[in-house]
Amino acid sequence: MSLVTTRPQIARLEGVHVELGGRDVLCHVDVVVQRSALTVIAGPNGAGKSTLLEVLAGTRRPSAGLVVRDDASSSFVPQRAAVAERLPVTVRDVVTVGAWGRLGPWRRMDAIARRAVDDALESLGLTALQRRPFSELSGGQRQRALLAQGLARGADLLLLDEPTTALDADSGERIRTAIAAEAGRGTAVVCVTHDLEVIAMADRVIRLEAGRVVGDSITG
Repeated sequence: MSLVTTRPQIARLEGVHVELGGRDVLCHVDVVVQRSALTVIAGPNGAGKSTLLEVLAGTRRPSAGLVVRDDASSSFVPQRAAVAERLPVTVRDVVTVGAWGRLGPWRRMDAIARRAVDDALESLGLTALQRRPFSELSGGQRQRALLAQGLARGADLLLLDEPTTALDADSGERIRTAIAAEAGRGTAVVCVTHDLEVIAMADRVIRLEAGRVVGDSITG
């Protein structure tokens, strides 16, 4: 038996169904997410992978079924930056947003939060770029900044939607290294991806097709 089967769970979906615009996007999905493990959600485009991630993140309510999540914090890193091109924010500003989640409302940045931002910037190779406007970054650099934002949150559950898609080799490798490091530190990482290198790193691979789980294999 693989060690991953003994790891405690942090979240699970039971019979989750999502209907959007009269179309079944997820059909009675059962999924278990474990701590200290990288879980990959794989499958063809339109299979419901991103919707599954949104349900886990709590940003989309299922039409039916049960979502159970331990008393744990989560961080959701989308595939593309939802930041206006002309918004005057630096790379450090973007990453600092993640640290606000660990502080709570109306609390000032403390030394621990600032260190979390510094560590996240360093882990993604962004320290030298931290004062640069976010709008000036390349696509790969932007995706690294978004992941750094997620890391700065210090969440127990890290949810990633296609974090290495269409990136340069350096950005892709840095992101894969950061993902592995997070799982190694005890974070539950769930990653939607087509990246064969990320899939090869996974402890568990869940495959979706047409909104249904057609495979759930332990690999780690």
